[in-house]
Amino acid sequence: MTTTESVSEEFPVRFWDVGDLRGLDFDPFMDRQLREEPVSRVKLPNGEGHAWFVTRYEDVKFVTSDPRFSRQAVVGRPITRLAPHFIPLDEAVGFADPPEHTRLRKSVARSFTTRSLERLRPGAQRAADALLDQMEEQGPPADLMKHLHGPLPLAVISDLMGVPPVDRPQMAKWTNVLLSAAFTRQASEEAKEAMAGYFTDLLAARLDKPQDDLAGDLAEATTQGDLSTEEAVAIALLIQASAAHAVRNNSANMVYALLTHPGHLARLRAEPALLPQAIEELLRYIPHRNAVGIARIATEDVEVAGVLIRAGEVVHSSYLTANRDPAVFDNPHEIDFDRAHNPHLSFGHGPHFCLGSMLARLESEIILTSLIARFPKLRLAEPVEDIRWQRGALIRGPENLPVTW
Repeated sequence: MTTTESVSEEFPVRFWDVGDLRGLDFDPFMDRQLREEPVSRVKLPNGEGHAWFVTRYEDVKFVTSDPRFSRQAVVGRPITRLAPHFIPLDEAVGFADPPEHTRLRKSVARSFTTRSLERLRPGAQRAADALLDQMEEQGPPADLMKHLHGPLPLAVISDLMGVPPVDRPQMAKWTNVLLSAAFTRQASEEAKEAMAGYFTDLLAARLDKPQDDLAGDLAEATTQGDLSTEEAVAIALLIQASAAHAVRNNSANMVYALLTHPGHLARLRAEPALLPQAIEELLRYIPHRNAVGIARIATEDVEVAGVLIRAGEVVHSSYLTANRDPAVFDNPHEIDFDRAHNPHLSFGHGPHFCLGSMLARLESEIILTSLIARFPKLRLAEPVEDIRWQRGALIRGPENLPVTW
């Protein structure tokens, strides 16, 4: 649903009443703006004022990589947004601009190289196998959110970070509150404060007793003067929350997409070598979040697609609409495992390209490979319309995913 508030005849402000969507339905407002008004003004449910909304592939790439659009300038401004709160702490890498962003990111980059992450694969595979052993032993029907998509990403990022198993259920609770628009701002801020306190203590413990994990790397960076304690805590919080929650939901979205497209699933069973390319297409196709994330502020007058955005104005851009731009992707609303050219933006673009993209791919590959190999008759255990979807979610995903085999 949208309503219109007049600012100018050429660019009226459209209120974006972001609602919960079922399954992998694409937001009709996003679809309409991409087709009819690719650069527009919008107002979201929280915050103040309005913002520009940029939807087309090349325009999104421009806004997210041009240094005249600042993330740091967002801090302290009550800009229009979906959530009642800002997810990162103010010191987080998610709010930084280069060269500060480069400095912050460098402190953890070595933990996310291809070589470093491949060392996680055997342990992640063992964890997935153990979880599926338990599910198979229990017998069908089973909820994949409970047995696989929830615990596996939480275990993988927690092992990398150094969060012990006893603390992981609480970590999951904090993250669920933080990455939702369904809770009050106070509840969200309390969860963020509690997580920050936890990581402050964890990093202090690593200073007393160093360990070979990401918390240990961050603690060492504070002793070397590369990071302040506040910066290190902010990075730990953002990585822990984002990695566990995003992979949980998006890997479940992938399985749901396959289970509701049986022809595509059958093809992966017959052609397992196609899986990496299929994962890229699923990443492109799946609308993995609601609305938009962190905005940017124009630091000077900039023209985008012939539209003048003035210094100080807020700009939201959408990787989801970029991934459905027909100028770049043929038949963008269809899943096509033969899509040879697939430069999707699901992990972002520019300086804020997702540091954990390779980790997310690795976990998705393990999950899909394991399910396909072990359960040749895997299928939904309930009608599609009975599956529950998370409400008020920032990162979209099913609440339950009942399957049988």
